Amino acid sequence: MALNMDALGKPIGPITRHYDWKDVVLYALGVGAGFDDLDYAYEKNLKVIPTFSIAMIFDFLGQIAAASNINLAGVLHGEQELIFHRPIPASGSFVTTGKVSHYFDKGPKGALVIGESETCDADGKRLFTNITTIFARLDGNFGGGDAPKKDVVFPERDPDIVVTASPSSDQPLIYRLSGDIFQLHADPEFARMVGFEKPIMHGLCTYGYACRALMANFVPGEPEKVRRLACRFSRTLYPGEPIKTLIWKTQEGRALWRVVNAVSGELVIDNGIFEYGPIPKDEIRFDGRVAVVTGAGGGLGRVYALELARRGARVVVNDFGGARDGEGAGSASPADQVVNEIKNMGGEAVANYASVATPEGGESIVQTALDAFGRVDILINNAGILRDKGIGKMEPENWKIVLDVHLNGAYHVTRPAFRAMRENGYGRIIMTTSAAGLYGNFGQTNYSAAKMGLVGLMNTLKLEGGKYNIKVNTVAPIAASRLMADILPPDLLDKMKPEFVSPLVLYLCSEQCPVSGKIYNAGMCYYNRAAVMTSPGIVLGDGKSVPTLEDVAANWEKILSLKGAREHEQLNDLVLGDMLAALQSKPDQSAADVSPAGAPASVAAVFEGMPKAFRPDAAKGVEVVFQFSIGGDGGGDWVVTVKDGTCKIEAGVHGKPTTTIKMAGPDFLAMMSGKTTAMKAYTTGKIKIEGDLMKSQLIEKLFKI
Repeated sequence: MALNMDALGKPIGPITRHYDWKDVVLYALGVGAGFDDLDYAYEKNLKVIPTFSIAMIFDFLGQIAAASNINLAGVLHGEQELIFHRPIPASGSFVTTGKVSHYFDKGPKGALVIGESETCDADGKRLFTNITTIFARLDGNFGGGDAPKKDVVFPERDPDIVVTASPSSDQPLIYRLSGDIFQLHADPEFARMVGFEKPIMHGLCTYGYACRALMANFVPGEPEKVRRLACRFSRTLYPGEPIKTLIWKTQEGRALWRVVNAVSGELVIDNGIFEYGPIPKDEIRFDGRVAVVTGAGGGLGRVYALELARRGARVVVNDFGGARDGEGAGSASPADQVVNEIKNMGGEAVANYASVATPEGGESIVQTALDAFGRVDILINNAGILRDKGIGKMEPENWKIVLDVHLNGAYHVTRPAFRAMRENGYGRIIMTTSAAGLYGNFGQTNYSAAKMGLVGLMNTLKLEGGKYNIKVNTVAPIAASRLMADILPPDLLDKMKPEFVSPLVLYLCSEQCPVSGKIYNAGMCYYNRAAVMTSPGIVLGDGKSVPTLEDVAANWEKILSLKGAREHEQLNDLVLGDMLAALQSKPDQSAADVSPAGAPASVAAVFEGMPKAFRPDAAKGVEVVFQFSIGGDGGGDWVVTVKDGTCKIEAGVHGKPTTTIKMAGPDFLAMMSGKTTAMKAYTTGKIKIEGDLMKSQLIEKLFKI
């Protein structure tokens, strides 16, 4: 066996786990709670031990092991860290998404496999972050790098608190009912086979004992105040062996801890960190996120950077420090001042002075984030200059430099940032357009062209980033800045504080942001959405002969009308949707007039009968995989593979389908019985197509419908 390198960075989940009070109580009993901890072991006024969370997402750990192809005979839990964002409810659902983030090679000792995940409730509110290290004893020597050192320095004094506990000799049999049913903890024969005298304690069970000890001494009766619990599992522990949790308080809200075998004195858990404090406000936070803000030395960029930092983000403050028109050698002062502001309020930030106008500058900005913080989650393309002139006086150099900073600059920074976000399976990108680009402004042809170009850049990036959870949106801010200082009157500038734009921009940067590919105006407490709308239009002639100019003139009012206009999400919505649907429709035909081929009894029956409807002659040279996801009662997932004139149909989910078709069961049956066409289903929103939209058009060619 060998570790699967292709698993690195690939999304896992979402994995959903529903639980109720019985699960909460069972876990509490599994980690030693009883009548002395009745709030955790009795449904009346039930409270949740925070480490319950890792037990309830144990399926995710299994997915990490499966994806990375670990040899299960050598698996041990190496390290565990939980970061809590909200109190854990006594019942509900955990929805977990994550990935295999790193492999580290420990040579003959084995390998470390790192899994990271975020767990939200059913409403999408983030509950906790999980970072798990699996010690794969039989998977080392694969040629990778070693793990970075991260030892915790303990005070050179006796522990301030010692808590003793005596897990039952049957403790693993209770704990395993919460999810970890690995036979190492229950099967004597398996335990001996992999080198142990008998079944061992779950490391996470001992972890739960330690959590109870820490809560009892720092937040008694208030588990919701636990903020973080991290540790390294050092040695195995056999059931029935007593333990001691050794605790050192290092500062208010923080303690270090270890667990030792009370008989042998051997270290069982080391490098323990416990953080606690008030329940965080129910606010949008950016804890753990890394943000890059260009042009952040003043104005809007400064406000974005400061607010991101206040809400927990680590920030790269980029500013070239040049003049408003881009002239000058640049200066480190603007970026440094904002970095100092962030540090003075307790945040983390680094400065970057590169110009966005070159590819090297863009790479430098993103590399600064990777070097300082190891990742990029948020990018706000905010840098800009002005060189206003009418088109007759617009010299090529003034045209070029404005496009280089605004449009090309966004490309130069977004390209390396997008790569980093894609590896992490998460990203938020903001483009800064302008009302001048959306609606026009006299004397700003260069600026307007660049700003509207950013909308086009966003429109395609939203498609390319969709499957990686990278969302891209565009904001047209109306705010006072040095670019507008001598353009608008002072009393109006005072009403246009950058702070009025920031709330919308930061919301679009957050995990809670539900949209991608949208345009917004923001300023002076006013927010709205702008959109490119397309009218239903009209077909002139039969679609074969070219209409005359006179035909266009005679129907001009109908062409001009926006009645029934709607947005399109991509090019094919217009070409394959509106245009082809309009050509295929006839004035005297409706869905009711289409001759049905007989309604199939069920969705499953359709797929059972599809081989008979397959047209091998139409499939010559065709190689395509259709993934059908049919919702509702009787629905399910089916894979249809067409290759070399053959057709294979099976239930399930394909790893890399060419095209994914999503429909509700009744709509699917209507389409497959001929009551409606695939094109009509698509244009009316009853069919959702992901992947290669063009290939979806082959369905009606390959099958007799």
